[in-house]
Amino acid sequence: MILNISAVLLFGAASALAVKTKSAGGGAALVLFLFGFFTAGTGAYEPIHDVVQACADALSDLGN
Repeated sequence: MILNISAVLLFGAASALAVKTKSAGGGAALVLFLFGFFTAGTGAYEPIHDVVQACADALSDLGN
């Protein structure tokens, strides 16, 4: 089964959870950064998107 989720939706939900639980660790900072990055669509979009896509592909390959 293939499930497609928008990165903005995914990081938005994770950001809301991080803020609600008042998480202040490195993981929460990374989630908030990625959420801001994907919503802003800056010029650095392509390299960061490629890294995130490579990680997603690697994780999906682990299941096969």
